[in-house]
Amino acid sequence: MIKKVFLVFLIVAVFSVGFIWGRGAAQDELERKFEIYLQVLNLVRNDFVEKNLDSTKLVYGSIKGLLEATGDPYTRFMEPKNYKEMKIRLKGSYSGVGIYIGMKENQLLVISTIPGTPADLAKLKAKDKIMTIDGKTTKDMSLEEAVSHIRGPAGTKVALGIIRGKAKEPKDYILKREKISIKSTEFKMIADKIAYIKLTTFEKQDAPQEMIKALAMAQKAKAKGLILDLRGNGGGLLDNSIQIGSMFIREGMIVQTVDRDGAKDIKYSSGQIKWWEPMVVLINEASASASEILAGALRDNKAATIVGSKSFGKASVQSVRVMQDDSAVLLTIAKYLTPSGEDISKKGIMPDVVIDVPTKEAEELEKSEKDIQLDKAIEIIKSKIQ
Repeated sequence: MIKKVFLVFLIVAVFSVGFIWGRGAAQDELERKFEIYLQVLNLVRNDFVEKNLDSTKLVYGSIKGLLEATGDPYTRFMEPKNYKEMKIRLKGSYSGVGIYIGMKENQLLVISTIPGTPADLAKLKAKDKIMTIDGKTTKDMSLEEAVSHIRGPAGTKVALGIIRGKAKEPKDYILKREKISIKSTEFKMIADKIAYIKLTTFEKQDAPQEMIKALAMAQKAKAKGLILDLRGNGGGLLDNSIQIGSMFIREGMIVQTVDRDGAKDIKYSSGQIKWWEPMVVLINEASASASEILAGALRDNKAATIVGSKSFGKASVQSVRVMQDDSAVLLTIAKYLTPSGEDISKKGIMPDVVIDVPTKEAEELEKSEKDIQLDKAIEIIKSKIQ
């Protein structure tokens, strides 16, 4: 009985916070609708066949339903264990299959895979549609639910039903979860005096420090040009994209965010520039969020030539709000615009030089280990440094 009373009190208290913001027609309507919610809650408490219901599940389920009703797949609730996993992931390691997923037009998609992980070795591709997870349909499944189902203890398996391209039926991929260690940057010298840096994620908190080290190696090798590869980079922390952008842009805007009231918050380069030579940036349909912020800033500030295919088109900014029980709400609080004012939501960044690679052709090129986008980037860099 105490649990039931506490449950009602907790929910009433949570919703009552909204009522003190100021009354109006919309607020009165919300209060009337909430009375219906309380009626349903009382029905469950008094008439549901099972008496000993878990109050935590009821509250968490209510919160998830509330956030899902916003229609924004990136606004979601994380239970304490999920929030704990996220904090661990920001340090660069977690247990899973090495996949970044997103939602586009209510369809769960692969955004990218982490090199060397089970998802990568299984040849999962950007734009693959995830139709089922362990036999359960992903229709009406939230992004957070999907992430929770895909992750799990190292050594266990998960089955993903994938539709690729114009296929009619899903193909099952059985992936064995393992400990995933994320390295933000990969550096090597290619061709003559050209440095290549693959930036795999903005998610790790030390991604800017890794980039500084990679640029130092490029300078030590006396590189005269740089190719920054953002293909397959599903994004991460907004601040990381601003810090890394400041390494290439001496002065000027990196990004502008716009909140619900239309107020703009403009982020400028810190001027801590680390690279002065010609630069090409590679993007594709799996470059999302923070990758698009960086690519847009470099393009609009004329700090680099963008090569590849159109990016994913995620232009929303999320804030993590931690609750008293260490659960958390990942809430979309703003959208971002490129320095020129472009809203790339759902349409992506269009490269300066478009090199589209159709799926079938991409598979053939992969077998032959050819990379026509990279080849074009090398060609452009060579023309700039000669």
